Amino acid sequence: MASNTTLGERLLRRKPVATLIAESEGRDTPAAGAPEGGGRSGIHLKRSIGLWQLSSIGIGATVGTGIFFVLSTAVPEAGPAVILSFVIAAVTAGLTALCYAEMASAIPVSGSSYSYAYATLGEGVAFGVGVCLLMEYGVSASAIAVSWAEYLNKFLDLAFGFQIPAALSSAPGGDAGGWFNLPAVILVALVCFLLVRGVSESVKVNAAMVAVKICILLLFVAVGLTGFRSGNLTPFMPLGIGGVQVAASSIFFSFIGLDAVSTAGEEVKNPRRTLPLAIIISLVVVTLLYIGVAVVGIGAQPWQNFDGQEAGLAQILQNVTGQSWPAMVFAIGAIVSIFSITLVVIYGQTRILYSMGRDGMLPRRFAQLSPRTGTPVWNTLVVGVGVSMLAAFIPLRVLADITSLGTLVAFSVVSVGVIILRRTQPDLPRGFKVPLYPVVPLLSVGFCVYLITGLHADTFRAGAIALVLAAAVYFGYSVKHSRLNRAEQPELSKTG
Repeated sequence: MASNTTLGERLLRRKPVATLIAESEGRDTPAAGAPEGGGRSGIHLKRSIGLWQLSSIGIGATVGTGIFFVLSTAVPEAGPAVILSFVIAAVTAGLTALCYAEMASAIPVSGSSYSYAYATLGEGVAFGVGVCLLMEYGVSASAIAVSWAEYLNKFLDLAFGFQIPAALSSAPGGDAGGWFNLPAVILVALVCFLLVRGVSESVKVNAAMVAVKICILLLFVAVGLTGFRSGNLTPFMPLGIGGVQVAASSIFFSFIGLDAVSTAGEEVKNPRRTLPLAIIISLVVVTLLYIGVAVVGIGAQPWQNFDGQEAGLAQILQNVTGQSWPAMVFAIGAIVSIFSITLVVIYGQTRILYSMGRDGMLPRRFAQLSPRTGTPVWNTLVVGVGVSMLAAFIPLRVLADITSLGTLVAFSVVSVGVIILRRTQPDLPRGFKVPLYPVVPLLSVGFCVYLITGLHADTFRAGAIALVLAAAVYFGYSVKHSRLNRAEQPELSKTG
């Protein structure tokens, strides 16, 4: 029966927080392949992640998301003042992290910004945010996989005097003359294999890799300081304040891991306490490491040398020491670390698709879970194919900026959602509340908008194409198959 609900009402209909939480616990959620209906499913995401493991997910997805390669694209845009760009990005991430902490403690479910938008801003905005998140995670994972190929080649060169030919280790369109990035595709395949096996195994592997990552970045700071030259910091702002903004906008995707923490909402023990604590711990660790690496990297070589420098941090160590072993150790650590980043980012994307499939915004097959492992196997395979193709054929600089756009839009929505949820549901239990409300959420939105305006024009064109495709999917499929829309039909049949 056709619904007499107007299009505007459909776009603005919200999903009750109680319904989101009930579905996360498997209540009124059909099993994979089962028909719609009531009853408790025996298959749902399992709460198996503790505070340290969740903090490791945040640190693992954030530290290294960009720091292993972002200096080669950001420093040419800002010069030594890229240090200020990192500070601006960190302040924006810090303000947003506080908003994420409150939303995650109030709505402890999978889906991150998408689920928060569905509960506060309505179905239309939620779908748009979901698309931004898919773009954010998918493109980010692709960019990271491209960087992995660079460090793998650096290690092979130092250890064996051999590199994978550029035709098979670089995307088309770059100066290297690449055809297909084979190492990036292999990395994504390995990550998807691990995720299909189960979340518990994945987070344990990730926790070990995070320890390796922190150690090698501390190694970079310690060794890099021996080559620090204050003269490399002058002139400090050769490209003006505009360059600082552009670099900060590109850098911001390096903080994607804060969002990744909240995608695990349905698999966390004691989520109202664990989620906000993990977000704040991740932010503090990440910010200290990022600024330390940026200061040392800029001081260790002239800023002009960063342009187009592959495996940049390893190359800096080699230049500073005049020896290959520090760079080789760093390259090995980077290979391990970037694997963990890719693992967490692809994990986050599969959970966004899972939430959208469960809501009927995408085909329900995206929400099907394996009875044996409790993981969305088909969903993960689809993500793996998509990310592999982006990593194989799209250059790194393009991937980085598109990721920043998706991240900033999602972060803005979460900050607005805090204000709306405070007004609409003031008595909702919250394990954490944003301090200095509403100043902090408003500042968060302001900083995000400032960074969005600093992105390259090509990024907005790519974002516009993505939103047009999203609108076609929403109006062609999602608006009719949404679970909220189906829930309205019995009421209409009673009154009709």
